Amino acid sequence: MMHLDCPWCGYRNVSEFGYLGELRERPDPATTTREEWRAYLYLRRNPAGRLEEGWYHRAGCRRYFEAVRDTTDNTVSETRPPTRHPDGHDEGEHATAGDLDVTSVSV
Repeated sequence: MMHLDCPWCGYRNVSEFGYLGELRERPDPATTTREEWRAYLYLRRNPAGRLEEGWYHRAGCRRYFEAVRDTTDNTVSETRPPTRHPDGHDEGEHATAGDLDVTSVSV
């Protein structure tokens, strides 16, 4: 059974969390091409090995955090508060699901 260490709540079963995918910079919709936007929305690297991911603690504190996971064996080597906020908040501010434009987040 896989567990994640929420930076605020501690170790919990992975069923409490929502997986947001690989951490990637969102392109500016006003200046990006259709091909770049399509690649951002639908194409993933899917590497075998270390991957930085976004997670959401939906059944706990309802906060976002980042995890470093090895995709070959699901070993999580690190979890941390978000360094890139999906909703534009300054670093260190509390971001919850209500703050996000849910049309831009795939779960």
